[in-house]
Amino acid sequence: MLQWGILRSYHVFALVLCVWASEDFDWTKNERTSFYYGTFPTGFSWGAGSSAYQTEGAWNTDGKGMSIWDTFAHKKGKILYNDTGDTSCDGYYKFKDDINLMKDMKLNHYRFSISWPRILPNGLKSEHINEKGIKYYDDLINMLLDNKITPVVTLYHWDLPQVLQEKYGGWQNVSMVNYYNDFANLCFERFGNRVKYWITFNNPWSIAVEGYETGEHAPGLRLRGTGAYKAAHHIIKAHAKVWHTYDMQWRSKQKGLVGISLTADWGEPVDISNQRDIEAAERYIQFYLGWFATPIFHGDYPQVMKDYVGRKSGQQGLGASRLPVFSPQEKSYIKGTCDFLGLGHFTTRYVTQKNYPSSVGDSYFADRDLAELVDPQWPDPGSEWLYSVPWGFRRLLNFVKTQYGNPMVYVTENGVSEKMLCTDLCDDWRMQYFKDYINEMLKAMKDGVNVKGYTAWSLLDNFEWDEGYSERFGLFYVDFRNKNKPRYPKASVQYYKRIISSNGFPNQREVESWKRKAVETCSSSNQLLAADPLIGHMEMVTEIVVPTVCTLCILLSAIFLMFLLRGRL
Repeated sequence: MLQWGILRSYHVFALVLCVWASEDFDWTKNERTSFYYGTFPTGFSWGAGSSAYQTEGAWNTDGKGMSIWDTFAHKKGKILYNDTGDTSCDGYYKFKDDINLMKDMKLNHYRFSISWPRILPNGLKSEHINEKGIKYYDDLINMLLDNKITPVVTLYHWDLPQVLQEKYGGWQNVSMVNYYNDFANLCFERFGNRVKYWITFNNPWSIAVEGYETGEHAPGLRLRGTGAYKAAHHIIKAHAKVWHTYDMQWRSKQKGLVGISLTADWGEPVDISNQRDIEAAERYIQFYLGWFATPIFHGDYPQVMKDYVGRKSGQQGLGASRLPVFSPQEKSYIKGTCDFLGLGHFTTRYVTQKNYPSSVGDSYFADRDLAELVDPQWPDPGSEWLYSVPWGFRRLLNFVKTQYGNPMVYVTENGVSEKMLCTDLCDDWRMQYFKDYINEMLKAMKDGVNVKGYTAWSLLDNFEWDEGYSERFGLFYVDFRNKNKPRYPKASVQYYKRIISSNGFPNQREVESWKRKAVETCSSSNQLLAADPLIGHMEMVTEIVVPTVCTLCILLSAIFLMFLLRGRL
């Protein structure tokens, strides 16, 4: 008991230090230095990530209940090409093969999520626990540990049980706080003796904005101006409750850590000498990352969010702000509920001031009074939103350091996709992206940012939400047309493996050889697999087309030969 009391006192003291250490971010200092050759500290953790709905498949197998993504994806027109995650990568059946891939890469950790409806089909612990679902995650965790790979477990990666959406309105309802806590507590009870890194939510910004404001993601609601704020409010409360549950009931026995994974693009002022641009860029970050991080680290929403949403709400004739309010008790309960900050990051935007009149109506996006821009010279190897801007990563990490008291950071998502429907397995753009972004992370650590690990997104090509299978982030190519879902290593597998084995970038000569050696691993047969975007469409007509084409080839050859023979005669 004494030891636990000392640990608790130390934890409170550390939180006080973190808050005390908070300072202002210097927007005018944007160092864009040349490539830095150096290595990461001993013990730095390298990993790759996935999520349940994106990779598991087996959507209605072994007692799993329906999730909001099962329902959403089955509605025509919601997902590009009407793709679904019904089978996805078949990770539910192939996890042993995938762990062998991780072992070969020498990954230190693997980030995955637990599907709430797979272990609680009706969403409620009190109704039914699906032991087959528990066994699946038991087997996955045990095999990871057997191969010396640390499991990093996300409790909620967007797949809410459909029953809870239908009965209560999902994250619009405060009752989700207790239901989610029951689910999390069950996970701590069943898996916590082996899992030491827990992430409560993945990218709550996307859950709130794309799920309840724009309707692009499940559950597909368009509650403009209110839905996102209300969902986020309940998610923050749910996160805090789960942290306290672990802190009070499990921490002393299991010795684990509980954090949250927040995804944010960097927002850079168009003109760093223009105060209005600086303020707009800061609003962009505060409405994105700060929306969730500031309550968790400091106890309340960012002041700029309260000011802007409150003023817009008043102009719209509303009696109260559309941004909900935390009570004094809730503020103190939420503050400090983060043992580490998971940070997802992919790209950057330039930001400038833009006034949206109240007449345009309620909208999270209009509330911010800003415009996002991109530099046409930025490489855009990935999807339409993902430009490669490595220096923005260092800026974001330094912002986290100054704003939140230099917390312990694990990069939980970072990677790049392809534009093409079919993949060139010699993915030189992905190797370049990893090289540049990981190097900027190393520079940020030289700046004093407390980064402990890096997670490449993603291990496999998988179901990319509303984009279906048209976007591929994977280190491994998955042939979704083949019922066996075979995995093929892209060149970036070997490249990332070399970064891991060297723990960074030891010297110029060695690093410059990595890409050449990685490209050499791309066999011609693997390149052919991904070369022709028509292959997927040809499968249905193979029986008709192939004989016809062959017959035509034979006829043309015969005619050609006949002309040759005539010429000779």
